[in-house]
Amino acid sequence: MDKDLYLAAGCFWGAEHFFKQIDGVLFTEVGFANGHTDNPTYEQVYTDTTGFAETVHLRFDPLRVSLNFLLQMYFKAIDPTSLNQQGEDRGTRYRTGIYYTDPDDLPFIRQVMDREAERYSKPLQVEVEPLINFFRAEDYHQDYLVTNPNGYCHLPVTLFAEARAARDLRTLQKAEQYRLALKQMRSLLDGEKDSVARMANTAALLHDAFHFWWTGFYRVVQDELVLGPFQGPVACMHIAFGKGVCGSAWKERRTLMVPDVEQFPGHIACSSASRSEIVVPVKQEGNVVAVLDIDSQHLAYFDHADRHFLEEVAALLP
Repeated sequence: MDKDLYLAAGCFWGAEHFFKQIDGVLFTEVGFANGHTDNPTYEQVYTDTTGFAETVHLRFDPLRVSLNFLLQMYFKAIDPTSLNQQGEDRGTRYRTGIYYTDPDDLPFIRQVMDREAERYSKPLQVEVEPLINFFRAEDYHQDYLVTNPNGYCHLPVTLFAEARAARDLRTLQKAEQYRLALKQMRSLLDGEKDSVARMANTAALLHDAFHFWWTGFYRVVQDELVLGPFQGPVACMHIAFGKGVCGSAWKERRTLMVPDVEQFPGHIACSSASRSEIVVPVKQEGNVVAVLDIDSQHLAYFDHADRHFLEEVAALLP
């Protein structure tokens, strides 16, 4: 369940110390990302001939801190309009970048980038790329400001205090709310054998607890999805295999989170009010028998915490 993210934010000594203060960050290490040589040393990277950027590898718990929140904190620690320079540190090794390992994270990173770009009159100079490679830096670079508390750092000390105090309250509160909903759901479904009745009360419980714009199910009936129990405005009644977000989740047999439904290839616009969506397959004996579909009127509303808990919900249904 833990997730990884690689962030280039100038000198990695201060950047690592900043990120490790954030609640929900479980592990950090510094190294060199997205260059074109193998096993580079710090001295080689320092020449700016290897293509590497000083980078911090983060592992975080998405039930405590979201990708969105981490990126908001990231932008507090950099000047995103500065090319190959942070503070007084200059060179391509000090460029800024967001390097991801999960392709599903890219649309969410783009959403944050777009929001951040609106705050500046100059273009952002932050790379957004898949992680090509990462080499751990020498041991003396790891936790540098812990072992050298008076060592060089381009970041103000006040920023570390801000990171220590930061809490992703939305994610923490949401996780607790899901835990309570799951407890209610287990009690509600106990002893009920009818699948439609189980779906109906599940949709009602989730809709009432979280006030989603649309909450419901599509059932697999032969070669299509047919509308099942739901809460919300009228919806499409039939969806073909592989079509739209729901049909694609059925075909791919995996949860799909879509931060902007208008950008999803082949999106079926049952309503223009829907802006983002999450669809979770419901499986029985390995076969998809339905999908749980939830829509929001807000862009990028759902995250990995939603996926984690809604997959727990789906697992209780068959």
